[in-house]
Amino acid sequence: MQGKGQLHIVMNAVPIDAAIKDTAFPDSLKQKLLLVKEIKSFAITELGLKNSTNYTTIYNQNGKPLLLVLTASDAYQLKPYQWHFPVLGAVPYKGFFDFEKGRKEAKELKAKGYDVDLGEVSAWSTLGWFKDPILSGMLERSEGYLANVIIHEMTHATLYIKDNVEFNENLANFIGSKGAELFLISKYGNDSKELINYRHKNFDDSLVSDYLVQNCKRLENLYATFRPETSTSEKDTLKHEMIRSILSGIKELPVNDTAIYHRFSRRKTPPNNAWFLQFKRYNARQSIFEEEFHNTYHDDFKKYLEHLKKVYGE
Repeated sequence: MQGKGQLHIVMNAVPIDAAIKDTAFPDSLKQKLLLVKEIKSFAITELGLKNSTNYTTIYNQNGKPLLLVLTASDAYQLKPYQWHFPVLGAVPYKGFFDFEKGRKEAKELKAKGYDVDLGEVSAWSTLGWFKDPILSGMLERSEGYLANVIIHEMTHATLYIKDNVEFNENLANFIGSKGAELFLISKYGNDSKELINYRHKNFDDSLVSDYLVQNCKRLENLYATFRPETSTSEKDTLKHEMIRSILSGIKELPVNDTAIYHRFSRRKTPPNNAWFLQFKRYNARQSIFEEEFHNTYHDDFKKYLEHLKKVYGE
């Protein structure tokens, strides 16, 4: 199912150079395509990421989402539901190009008592199985976002450890974030609006993510107090009160843009364990990577990646 969906996108993507020459393609987006080339070149030469044919084509989404990702968790533990795939191993998420199938599986897992979260993603990596294209929706975002997401996905194609999604996603998040900042400095300069805007947003995202990761411990401590005789209604009441309290605390964080709180408070579905686990999956190891990268490898991405490849046998 996933191979068929990905193959459709690959077969209908066009080379970046053809899109740049296409008079019907908006000039503003052509500039972003040229930027993609620069980002990719920077990631290869300056960060040491793997060169490939990824991001040499573009797929027009026509303003429509392409992929839904389903995650699930035990209702009273921060314990992810795992799917198993060849090559990837155990993975705590599953993608759906067929949205109805995604909704159906989410409904089935929810009926079994799991917390579920089903949401759209804007980019993904096929780890070299297909030629990953730029998606047109990516070009509508800022320069910093574009650099971050491309470097993030290129990291997956460079180093991916089977059965260790938390390591893979945390590493890609770390290199994507740091690498994008370095690219913006190289491209626009230390005082550029592109860099300042990126740093402000990155600061806010990191602050909120760190806060939510830390508060996962509060949920875990609460669940540890539940006993076999504790009723489901009591568990749910205590759980939802705790989650509301955690979300309310975001308002107290010293963010640059207070709109970030509304992004969480206006979700169509209330946050649950599956939602909280995503923050651990992408952010729980950032301080570990930061310390090792800075103190041991002195901010040298190439040396750090070589170290990681040797340690993990890549």
